[in-house]
Amino acid sequence: MKYAILEDGGKQYKAIEGETIDVDRYSSDIGDQIDLAHVLLISNEGKVVVGKPFVDGAKVQATIETHFSGPKVIVFKYKPRIRYRVKSGHRQKYTRLRINSIMEE
Repeated sequence: MKYAILEDGGKQYKAIEGETIDVDRYSSDIGDQIDLAHVLLISNEGKVVVGKPFVDGAKVQATIETHFSGPKVIVFKYKPRIRYRVKSGHRQKYTRLRINSIMEE
């Protein structure tokens, strides 16, 4: 099985050819092809290439499948005896990427 560990938006993801990953929202349109060049590690049938910090010439090609929102997170601030209560919520925006190919030099 061929896979790569890549960095995007300060987070690391395991990318396997033909599968999907959920990353922070991209401003590109659905169906656009993007190249992810910050590849930290590539494994191909037991042969492992580790970058310092990135693998030279390696990139992961992906297609944007959809944009969606994550689950709602409720933030509730409360201080007793002083009648302080603040309730707010947040939904993180995500982009689902289909991994097309993992290329190495």
